[in-house]
Amino acid sequence: MRIFSIYLLVIIPLIQGCKYSSGHKAEGTKSLLLYVGTYTGREGEGKAEGIYVYEFDLVSGKLSYISKSPATVNPSYLDLSPDGNFLYAVNETGSDEQGIDGFVSAFRLIEEGTQLRYINQVSSVGDYPCYIQIDPTARFVMVANYGSGNVALFPLNINGSLQTAASIDQHEGRGPASQQKSAHAHSIVSSNDNRFVYSCDLGTDQILIYKLQTDSARLIKVGSYNTMPGSGPRHLAFHPNKNILYVINELNATIECMHRDTVTGALTRFQVIPTIADSNAAEAGSADIHITPSGEFLYVTNRGNFNTLAMYVINAETGELLLTGFQSVKGKTPRNFVIDPTGKWLLVANQDSNTLVIFRIDPKMGVLVDSGIEIKIPTPVCLKFGPYRIR
Repeated sequence: MRIFSIYLLVIIPLIQGCKYSSGHKAEGTKSLLLYVGTYTGREGEGKAEGIYVYEFDLVSGKLSYISKSPATVNPSYLDLSPDGNFLYAVNETGSDEQGIDGFVSAFRLIEEGTQLRYINQVSSVGDYPCYIQIDPTARFVMVANYGSGNVALFPLNINGSLQTAASIDQHEGRGPASQQKSAHAHSIVSSNDNRFVYSCDLGTDQILIYKLQTDSARLIKVGSYNTMPGSGPRHLAFHPNKNILYVINELNATIECMHRDTVTGALTRFQVIPTIADSNAAEAGSADIHITPSGEFLYVTNRGNFNTLAMYVINAETGELLLTGFQSVKGKTPRNFVIDPTGKWLLVANQDSNTLVIFRIDPKMGVLVDSGIEIKIPTPVCLKFGPYRIR
């Protein structure tokens, strides 16, 4: 899709003071730390060496390499503690014969977040873990194991180290597609109000709904939602201002839009919309979904022969989506992408072309404008912004 208008960024003023701030945006912030999860050996013969740390300039959109983690295998998905002191990664490994061979690793962020120091590693109690999230209380890490189709809860120690799994839930069932012979847990995410936890299962066409009991360290299943048969739900996004949830379906290239009951956690569908322009949905391999902080725009990645970001405007009243177009990712196999907290930049990881590409977000229409900035990085998969750096 050709973009004819280029919009200038508002220059963010600099302030004097401390050099580092974790958590929310600070007045005068110029840059953010960016952590990049990768494949080191699997999926496209990955040649990465671990987790990479960059500095992202919020004014120019440029990325500067800082460091990389101690060597770790396939740190394909990451999350950071709310205080910016710790980073956790799945090690996406597995054994088709044994069925349980994945791990979870903990790192301390030191030197103002620019360096990663290894703390410990525990079994993911599953096969090919592919998603990780720290709960909002920062007391637990939740992991989705794709290969074995289960989710697990790991308590955290005060020093940031991981305990062994305290709670495990095995998903059951299968779907009609060839990729759905068994359960494949693909993500696990806390709701904005921290009342429920939702896990997408690509293999069973379900979103499992849990309560996290912090006193007993248990994930308690309280319900489920059935996506369309053969859809393959993968990732989801909560609207920042409404009780609405959006899920990206990998296998049929659609987004399902749902109202969320804040009392029961139940989901009710109100719209289904495609992520591609033609009918060859099986080749799209839709991967990731995110909403701008303002709640105005939503984006998803399509892989396969498409290699695009689909762009949507969110209706301010109803939450319904309107497809506004497609932007080439300028690479192959876009996986995870990230929107900065100001809502001005979108960065996408192109796994098979070994690139990270940066787009500006038009504040009026939400269209993506090619910034002309991209960097080479081996088999990038996951992007996470970390602490602000103030100069």
